Amino acid sequence: MAVIGIDLGGTKINGAVFDIKGNLLDQTACLLEGRKGADAGRLVTQIISKLLQNTDASYIEAIGISVPGISDTKTGRVWAPNIPGWESYPLQKEVDNLLDNPSIQVRIAGDRCCYILGEIWKGAAQGANDAVFISVGTGIGMGILVNGQILDGHAGISGAAGWLALDMKYETDYVQYGCFESNASGNGIARCAQRVLSEENQRFSESILKKLPVEKITAHEVFDAWSKNDPLAVHVIDRAVQMWGMAAANAVSLFNPEMIVWGGGVFGPATQLLDRIYEEACRWAQPIAIRQVRFVASQLGGNAGLFGAGRLALGN
Repeated sequence: MAVIGIDLGGTKINGAVFDIKGNLLDQTACLLEGRKGADAGRLVTQIISKLLQNTDASYIEAIGISVPGISDTKTGRVWAPNIPGWESYPLQKEVDNLLDNPSIQVRIAGDRCCYILGEIWKGAAQGANDAVFISVGTGIGMGILVNGQILDGHAGISGAAGWLALDMKYETDYVQYGCFESNASGNGIARCAQRVLSEENQRFSESILKKLPVEKITAHEVFDAWSKNDPLAVHVIDRAVQMWGMAAANAVSLFNPEMIVWGGGVFGPATQLLDRIYEEACRWAQPIAIRQVRFVASQLGGNAGLFGAGRLALGN
């Protein structure tokens, strides 16, 4: 028996064949290159077709697909905001039509769910029964495992952690990104630095970030300046640490996990801040639960979604 895992990101599709023990048997990848709507859907089916051609199709029993957004299991439609035309895309139907084989199960889930599934299968959370994956990249999502089961929610939206309300002061950015994401995602960190610079704050007049065009500043530049003890970068990263700690504290108090796995592009450079994040979380979390939880970095990195899609194919 083997399964196919597909990890659909905002810019690239990764696909792989796994045996039931999680060993990777074949792998392929392709850039989206700005494809939208049905063109992006066809690329997904092309990747699946290529993997089926390279493997004895009779061995493939299921396909799992990780999408960068929301998968509604009731309708088979997905919402992926980074792919134009995927506001309600019938991905399940398209893949089923390709296979024309009802014996091959197709399961689709949001990427945050697949991240925690990947870490449970072959990463940092192996053996865990209650765990949370906090993905901090362009946006922020939370994959939640409770009593060995993924928490999906009513319409697959559970874990939309970017919208966690962590500040009493409401900002207009929160409409589009949410409070947590606006302050502590990769893009949020960049926007926070840009906003401070655009305000011409004299407190940070000597910041090395002022030498860069404001619109060109990314989280990478902020972390680089932070490593040089730049005061503006320290200010922005300190704010993010506070937000990461508060969000983790909320997850600990709500779900009582045995571990929180941190991943995504920002972790990465922010992995070195895990001790500080834990200290911040201790200020806010249920005191017994926080002493029982471990904060760890993802072991799978950029492959967490791919392995998670493979594990999804096997059934939750």
